[in-house]
Amino acid sequence: MNKLLITVLCFSLLISCNYNSKSDKEIVKDNQSPTIQNSLTKHEKKEGWKLLFDGKTTQGWRSFKQDKVNDGWQVIDGNLVALGKGGDLGGDIITVDKFEDFELYLEWAISEGGNSGIFFHVLEDNYPTVYATGPEYQLIDDIGFPQKLEEWQKPRANYAMHNAENKKFKPVGEFNTSGIKVKDGNVEHWLNGEKIVEYELWTDDWKERVKNSKWKNYPGYGLARKGHIGLQDHGSVVKFRNIKIRDLTDYGKSMFNRENLDGWKIHGTEKWYVENGDLICKSGEEKKYGYLTTNDSYKNFILRLEFKQESDGNSGVFFRSTLDGIKISGWQVEVAPKGNDTGGIYESYGRGWLAQIPEEKENILKPGEWNNLVILVKGDRVMTWLNNELMTDLHDEKIGEAEGVIALQIHDGGGIKVRWRNIFLKEL
Repeated sequence: MNKLLITVLCFSLLISCNYNSKSDKEIVKDNQSPTIQNSLTKHEKKEGWKLLFDGKTTQGWRSFKQDKVNDGWQVIDGNLVALGKGGDLGGDIITVDKFEDFELYLEWAISEGGNSGIFFHVLEDNYPTVYATGPEYQLIDDIGFPQKLEEWQKPRANYAMHNAENKKFKPVGEFNTSGIKVKDGNVEHWLNGEKIVEYELWTDDWKERVKNSKWKNYPGYGLARKGHIGLQDHGSVVKFRNIKIRDLTDYGKSMFNRENLDGWKIHGTEKWYVENGDLICKSGEEKKYGYLTTNDSYKNFILRLEFKQESDGNSGVFFRSTLDGIKISGWQVEVAPKGNDTGGIYESYGRGWLAQIPEEKENILKPGEWNNLVILVKGDRVMTWLNNELMTDLHDEKIGEAEGVIALQIHDGGGIKVRWRNIFLKEL
């Protein structure tokens, strides 16, 4: 074979090999461990992935209800390791940041007979443990575990709620890949590149499962819309690495440009203006009701906003409403001083209170501080979350038939001042 032919063949082979090599996207899809541990590929960075563990420190994590990670967790040889010193109380760690909709990827290796888990939408406040609020992707050595396991206790399951498909994971001591995807209440569990569980949060089926499970006495279980990611120390040695996440939250369109009231209409003589990028509502001299409404009507949507109550702070967010002067007909998500059902649902010029909040939830409101409020309106259903905690979940036929504007309210009586910001709406 002459030298020219050899050269042509070699060049052709090189082109063929490069063309058929896997892209970064395919590598991520196949859940193959990267060549460099605890790193991101160029494609992952472009797609919005972020590392939750740098392989060197516990930065970005802390122990549940503590300021830092306790000594039951160590970074060893590029792995985040639970040493098995903990247990249900005090051993678990959570991310510093909170996440709503997301895709989580990580790798884990468990010890013989070991037990651990991955949690999401974890809240702290008055809750004693991560599992009091956060659903769990179960990690356990079902072969070497010293006790007989029920199906809902077995690995990969949504612990105590949904059984997983019987997909095998790698032997004890070897690393498996796992993924959790949360999007608009739909949750998927993945193991070594295969989907093994899928379920819906906040549905009637979800509520029934909670009612008939070990979580029946945990009133906050699985109700948060946003929260921390958690890793469990259940008294077993377990290693984690390549922990990465990308935000899938779709906020929709911004309803407030932080400069003026474009897209909104003032009703009444009360004061509405922009100050330092915040939308301000303030009682005027007449001390009457006042409203700021959207120009357009909306039926099915998720509305997200933040508010800070100054002075009296009695206000509200109306939806599917109509106005005649300053007389409003429709439904209000209450924004009021503590003890007055913020997050509850009230029908104006109609049936009055449709859903008041439980007394134990009154402390969720933070007077004088920024609070986040999420309102989901779809068909005849309305759900509200205040500071990531579910406040009301209402089905109402009359609401289901209506359509109208969204409105911010100033209550009558005077002395009211409320700040609003980060107002986003996603139509459904």
